[in-house]
Formats: sequence, structure tokens, C-alpha cells
Amino acid sequence: MTASVVSSWLSERAWATMFVSPPSWEALVLRLTGQPFAGGDQIDVAYVPVLIAVLLIAVATWLGGAIRIARRQCIPLTTALRRWGFNGWIWWCGLGLWEWVWTAAAASGFDGAAHLLVGSIPFWAAACLAGWLTAGHVMAEGLGLRAKGQTDPSSSSPSLSPQPLALSLGIVAAIYAAVFVTLNWRLWFNLYIPHGDSAMYEEHLWNLLHGKGFRSYLDQGLFLGEHIQVVHLGLLPLYVLWPSHLLLELCESLVLALGVFPVAWMTRRHTGSSQAAICTAAAYLLYFPMQFLDIEIDLKTFRPEAFGIPILLLTLDQLDRGNWRGFFLGVLGCLTVKEDYSLVLGPLGVWIACSAFAKVSRVESRESTLRQEPLRGVPAPRLSPLASRLLMGVGLALFSLVYLWLATRVAMPWFRSGAQLHYVAYFPQFGTAPEEIVKTLLTKPGFVAGEFFTVRTWLNALALLVPVAGIALLSPGRLAVGLPAFAVLCMNVVVPDPRHHIHAPLVAIVFWATAAGLENVGPVIRWFEKLWPLPLQSEAEGLQPFRFALQPFAHALWITSLCTGLFFSLGPLGLAFWDPGSNWYWRKLYGPTSRGVAFAKIAPLIPVTAKVSSTDFVHPRFTHHARSYDYSGYSRKVGRVPDDTEFIVIDTTHRYSEMHRPEDVPEYHQADQWELVPDETDGFFVVLKRRVR
Repeated sequence: MTASVVSSWLSERAWATMFVSPPSWEALVLRLTGQPFAGGDQIDVAYVPVLIAVLLIAVATWLGGAIRIARRQCIPLTTALRRWGFNGWIWWCGLGLWEWVWTAAAASGFDGAAHLLVGSIPFWAAACLAGWLTAGHVMAEGLGLRAKGQTDPSSSSPSLSPQPLALSLGIVAAIYAAVFVTLNWRLWFNLYIPHGDSAMYEEHLWNLLHGKGFRSYLDQGLFLGEHIQVVHLGLLPLYVLWPSHLLLELCESLVLALGVFPVAWMTRRHTGSSQAAICTAAAYLLYFPMQFLDIEIDLKTFRPEAFGIPILLLTLDQLDRGNWRGFFLGVLGCLTVKEDYSLVLGPLGVWIACSAFAKVSRVESRESTLRQEPLRGVPAPRLSPLASRLLMGVGLALFSLVYLWLATRVAMPWFRSGAQLHYVAYFPQFGTAPEEIVKTLLTKPGFVAGEFFTVRTWLNALALLVPVAGIALLSPGRLAVGLPAFAVLCMNVVVPDPRHHIHAPLVAIVFWATAAGLENVGPVIRWFEKLWPLPLQSEAEGLQPFRFALQPFAHALWITSLCTGLFFSLGPLGLAFWDPGSNWYWRKLYGPTSRGVAFAKIAPLIPVTAKVSSTDFVHPRFTHHARSYDYSGYSRKVGRVPDDTEFIVIDTTHRYSEMHRPEDVPEYHQADQWELVPDETDGFFVVLKRRVR
């Protein structure tokens, strides 16, 4: 089964390139067929070579895994071979099952299901790989499994004290930050970071400090006309000491990494297990939708939205602790990130109100009282706890709704001088004005449902949930808080998947739900065991059911996140990072490049007092000059070459460049106004200087 499905995936270009780049696929086909690739989108990959390769891998891993399990658990090798063969290779059968399901869907005329199955190929593969690796890890470490008369290490080992837990979290956070800061800085030095929607945020800080207003020269006016987004202004004290875009990259990666602490705190509070807390924190760092907030698919490396993830996680942590003062401070912090966060805070208020009855009854029970921290930060209310929580929830929901209206219909239009919000272009299928969009949403539910329930929506759901092994689904109420933000992600036509930035608040919601979902694993697994008793259940006689379920699922979290990242991440743990044919191959992006070296030759030619118009990827190097204009085809308020422009710098080799020679630049032909600066960059840059009259 496995060999058959692998052969099928390799036979289709569209399917195979979900894992590797087209050049690598063609090279792999050559190795398997022994014939040069003749072109096209399909090729007949022989079944026998694939079967031999699969058998070799299967036998090697079966023997190697069994030897490790036998040694770690002190059991006979034959027993380890039998157990590992069943519990591990059932996942190989699951991998092969894909082809049967897809064939049945295609033959039955269920085109939507067939397209979904094709789009879900990497998720299916990641889930099966993660299940296989988790089974091997759980069996080797004896997590929750023991023979009669033996003690259970997972239930008897003491929980880590706060100090070792914090140290462990600090180490993994430091590793993540070091890796991604290095990657981001290398992109900066190699001139791969665009100005638009990335380096322009550093220009905000520079212009604000130098009396030019809270803006970049991409903005039609003050930036508040684009977004109510001021969180990056919190970096100003550091920026005064080090006015560089590199500072912003450092802070973003570091702050994202620090999200491990609230994730671990929430997990430990729900499960009582430090090991589960560390596993969930590791899954957070390996979670590829979070990593795309650090380096987007189009190499935009800085987004203020990234700061919202740890802020929202801390806010949710304070909510779980019952610290209302900290919670509402966190809410205010979220609103500095972007007006979009009201789409999460409003439903969160509804959840607080709806969960008031269950919350109050739990607090009254002794077991929950030991796990819950008392309400702090608010004077003893005259209202009952139930009424107080209802009031808090309803108030937050109404406040968020009013805030969203004020931000989008009052504040942002005022800063744009009445011009149409750029958001409208994200949803052209619903209308050409905000009021028309809202009217469509309210009056045409069938049309809206048709736009929402698409293959893309299901694939986005898989992208957010598969990396956490679906455990967030075990806390459906918390997960539902993200539904409006998820709908915005799925129905916009500009950034429609979690490889950009719109999904930022959903990262926090998913891990908030995952932390609570781990608490519900025990009841779910006990219900499942009643339907299908596991073969190893008799060997776990007398074992605490919750512990029996918790440890394997906790480890499944980080293993599944790791496996999905293998196919999607742009970092060192992703295949694309090491694939020579990929656009994200490390040598192409992060190794020394001729562009970066060439720019060093022209930088001294342009004084900081000059007014420069430049193309996107070289534009960030001129934001500290007297003026920095955008030389592009986009409609700008100031134009791409205003009358006071003194230099024009064209990056001829960036991915969007349409000008590769001086003759391609319109101003080059205006010889009475512009002169060509002699090229010392081997054609990487074209520099024009205005003639002095």
C-alpha cells in the first residue's frame, strides 16, 4: 500500500512538488527510471523500484526500532519486534489508505472531496509520519506503558519545579531566536527583504524620531490610515540606541520565542505536568504557521502582528488565572497590535459569558479550586461571581464591536482623508464598500456559506490543526473564539492561507485550546477504549487513565508539529531549506550573495542628505536619507520620481524587476535631466544622478 501511494505521488508533478521542488523531482525521476525527464506533468514511475526502497526502509527501521525498544524496556527482542511492528506499521497502512480513499472519491464523482484529498497530501503524510514516530518514541520511553509489577515512570516521576521548567523553556526559546534572527539578518544583508509591508515599519520609527510623522513614504498619509497599529512604537527606547532594521528583526524573533512561557504555563495548569508543558512549548516553536510570522512565504520578515501572539497568549493566561486586571491590560495591549484583534476579543467576550456557569461551578469544587488561582486585580465585587463574569464577558464583546466600528469607520477614514479603506480590495466578492460588504454578509447567508465552505477553507483548517495533532478540537468552545478571524483568513483573496500574517491571532487561540484540550484527552481516550480495547490495555492494569493518555499525546504534539514543518517550514527543519532546486534553498537566500557585495560599492556614492527613489528590495537601504521614494508602478501620493529626487537606484536582479539594463529605465533617456553613474556592480544596480543646472 505504501509503495503504491508513493509511486502515485511521484508520478504527478503537482503532487510530488508538494514535497520537493520541480528540479529535485525531475532528478529523482531520473534516478528511479534511469531515463532523462522528457517534460510534461506526468511520468510513469515504476512500482518495483519504489517497493524495494520502501521495503529496505521498513525492514531497517523495524529492526532498529525494535532493538532500541528492547534495550530501553528490558524486554525480549521478539516481543519488541511484534509490538513495534503492529503499533508502528499501522501508520504505514494509513499512508497507503490515501490512494484508496482518493480513488473512491474520484470514481464516485465527489470532485470536491477528491480535490481536498489532493491538497491534503502533505498533511496526510505528516500525520502518518508523526503517528509512526510517536508510537516508536512512546514504546521506547515506556510513556504510560508498563508490565505487571513494574512502576509507571510517567505517573511516578516528580513534576519539574518552576526553576528547571523556566530554564528548559528559556533554552528552547533561545535556540529558536538564535536561528531565526540569523536567518532574518542574512536576508537583510543579502537585500532580500522588501520595503513594502516589512522594512517600512522601521521607517516609521526613523521618521517619527526625525519629525517626519508616523509614516513611511509608501503610505498615502499617516500610517494610522492603513491600520490602528502602534505596537512597534514600543521599540523606540531601544531604537534610539540602535537605529537599525536589524533591531526590529531581533526583537520580533525574541518576542515570538518568549511565547513558550504562557503556552507552558497554561498547559501545566490544565494537566499538572511539566513534561506536557515542555512538549506543548516545543510544538509552539515548531508550529509552521507561527514561523511564517517570522519569515513569510514572500520573505517579509517583520510584521507588528507577530508581537500580538505572545501578548494574546499572556492575556489568555491571565484570563485562565482569573487575574482580571492583568487580563484587561492584555486586552489593551492586543488593541495596539492591530484593529483585527477585536475579531478575536469580541468572541472571547462571548465565550467568557457563556462559560460563566461552568466556570463558577468548577471553582466551587475542591479539585478545581486546587488548580484554579483566585480572582485577583479586582476589588471584591458586590455582584455574585456568576453575574460578575457575565458582565465582564458581555462588556468585552460589546466594547470590541464598538472599537472595530470606530477604528474602521471613523479613525482610519479620517487619517485617509475619506479615501476608501484598503481592506475592501481583500473581499471583492462581497462588495466594493464596507457597508456593501456588511450588507452581503447579513442578507445573503447562502452566498457567504458558499464562499466559506470551500476546499481552501478545509486546507486552512488542516494547516492550523494538524500540527497540534488535532488536540485543539478537544476544546471546541475555546477554538470557536477564532472563527471570525478564521473566516477572514479563508475568504480574503489577497493572503488566503497561514503563510503570511492575517492568521496571527489564530496561533494564540489554537494553543490556548490545545492546552485545555490536553486536559480532555483522558475522558476521550477512555471513551475510545470502550469502543475498541487496545491490545496493550491489559498490560496497563491499574494505571491512572489520565496519565496513560496524557504523555503519549503530549509527545505527539511536538512530533506532529515537527513532521508538518518538514513539508511546510522555510527554516532549517523544512525540506525546502535543503532543497537545491527550491526558491528557499539556504545557499540562495542566506549564503553570501553578489547583490549584497555589489551594493556596498554604490552606497558611498549616495549621501544621506540626498533624496532617493529606488525599487523595492534596495529601498530599505535609503530610508534614513532625506527622502526615500518608491520607484514602482503603484499609485503613490508623492509619485515615484518627484521633482526633488536627486538619485534613482534600480535593483536589476530582484524577483519583481522589469528593468535589467540602463536602457530599460525611462529616465535614462532623459539625458538633459539625468546622467548614468558608471557601473561598478557588474550590472546588479543602475544608478542615475540628476544633472546639476
